[in-house]
Amino acid sequence: MPKITFLGAGSTIFAKNVLGDSLLTPALRESEIALYDIDQKRLGESQRMLENINGNCNGGRADIVAYTDRRKALAGADYVVNAIQVGGYDPCTITDFEIPKKYGLRQTIADTLGIGGIFRSLRTIPVMMDFARDMEELCPDAWFLNYTNPMSILTGAMLHDTGVKTVGLCHSVQVCAPDLLKGLDMPSEGVVAKIAGINHMAWLLEVTRDGEDLYPEIKRRALAREGKHDDMVRYEMMKQFGYYVTESSEHNAEYLPYFIKSRYPELVDRFNIPLDEYPRRCVKQIADWETMREQIVNDASLEHKRSHEYASYIMEAMETNVPYKINGNVLNTGLITNLPSQAVVEVPCLVDGSGVTPCHVGELPAQLAALNRTNINVQLLTLEAARTLKKEHIYHAAMLDPHTSAELSLDDIRSMVDDMISAHGDWLPKYK
Repeated sequence: MPKITFLGAGSTIFAKNVLGDSLLTPALRESEIALYDIDQKRLGESQRMLENINGNCNGGRADIVAYTDRRKALAGADYVVNAIQVGGYDPCTITDFEIPKKYGLRQTIADTLGIGGIFRSLRTIPVMMDFARDMEELCPDAWFLNYTNPMSILTGAMLHDTGVKTVGLCHSVQVCAPDLLKGLDMPSEGVVAKIAGINHMAWLLEVTRDGEDLYPEIKRRALAREGKHDDMVRYEMMKQFGYYVTESSEHNAEYLPYFIKSRYPELVDRFNIPLDEYPRRCVKQIADWETMREQIVNDASLEHKRSHEYASYIMEAMETNVPYKINGNVLNTGLITNLPSQAVVEVPCLVDGSGVTPCHVGELPAQLAALNRTNINVQLLTLEAARTLKKEHIYHAAMLDPHTSAELSLDDIRSMVDDMISAHGDWLPKYK
């Protein structure tokens, strides 16, 4: 049976979904599950939680081991799930928000693009390269299932600069069409969706039921929807550019130059944009954890139902050679013909015993490809900065960011980047 290694296992709730799913999957039930985290307390909590699920739902068939030695956790692994967050809420997330705010640059999530996404990448890529070196030595045939953001940049680092078999996985694709239809009081049963683009800015290219195009009715209802709600940025993008985007409005508000603007502060209220949303979530999660610990970690009768996370379905398809379709983040080897070949794209992929085989999509509508390229520019320059350790490329990435460049002068962008580098200190390698 396979060995599944989970890096960042102190992410207890996410570990519950991915590894709980694995414990409920026949082809994975007798796996060795290797847990690794630098936080030993949270590591132990995740182990206790999974042992409860293993006993209650799986007859104790899996072998669950917590490791403080990463190399031992990786040795002989068949699958490596990555869910780390380098720098955590304090100090790094606080830095990602507070320094830009001094320059008048406001963010919502700051984990994918923008100045926050750039610096989250730069402090995470060196750790990922350490993982890759260990994997190339200790488990060279393992698949690396990356859930850590910034998805496109980190997956790109693994695919461009290592020999590790890697696919990036996100939660937003599976729920895109169902959540859109639910918000418009339309049933989702029998709906077929085609989605492609880049992570957090992939596009619902087709949405049909029994061959009928649902987009005309979707757009009619979206335009008629009254009152404030959480999908207003995505509705506006669908109105202006013709297609619905996979990731949430609070995310996309900061990937674009149109919505968070100091010159037009009324837009934040008009489109119901939650500035500083991610720090609020972090504070709430920290405050709620004591109660959640009792419900999740210390509940000896804890059970689990298989979630919509892709990881267990991918491992099952590889183990059984029964095909399964996902949307994965992979290198653009001619898959989307009007996006750069160096980019990581999010496209339909077939998974079976031979691995992950991406599907050809062809051209995106021109306006959608153009929007994607504005984000890809930042991703590729951030990768270049991490690869070369040249500070100039950090400036370039920030100067090309749609939101940052719409708000700040070139001089202020340089100054802000310098302040961010200084504040991150030893969380970053030395740039020249």
